Amino acid sequence: MREPVERVDEQDRVLGVVDRDEAIRNGWPHRIATTMCRDPQGRVLVHRRPEHVSRFPGHYDWLIGGAAEVGESYEEAAARELAEELGVRTRVRFVFKFLCRGAISPYWLGVHEAVVAAPLTPDPSAIAWYGWVGEAELGEALRTRLFVPDGVEALRRHPGLSAPSAARRQPTPPPP
Repeated sequence: MREPVERVDEQDRVLGVVDRDEAIRNGWPHRIATTMCRDPQGRVLVHRRPEHVSRFPGHYDWLIGGAAEVGESYEEAAARELAEELGVRTRVRFVFKFLCRGAISPYWLGVHEAVVAAPLTPDPSAIAWYGWVGEAELGEALRTRLFVPDGVEALRRHPGLSAPSAARRQPTPPPP
């Protein structure tokens, strides 16, 4: 298996281990862990995905994350993804999870928050550009840039953020 993940059911109970591509192909739920990063001033990290990636090339997102590995908790996966994608190690706080029907396939999405004070060293294979924005700027970006649709869905459900009516699909993403 290239990327083993736990296949889970509609209640997030483990059914077995499968390859992530197989889970996506068959529409089997698995687990994804993400983190909303804030700087010490409270701004939110927004980033743009590289053009060469297979999933949502060139799209913007406000979440950092990826698939939970076999036996890994949502929190462990979220912290690992921050280290891999941003080069920072910090404590993450679980906020909520939901069964995301997903633009590509269904999965349980665990959303976390972290305050990131350390300098970032983004992995260029995952992050082409990044910047810190206030919540109002995030709302404006959602109206004018093309965001990963599942991230927009998570923003609508986030209990601590006002999901601006910005959570609509935007036309064309301008350059950063």
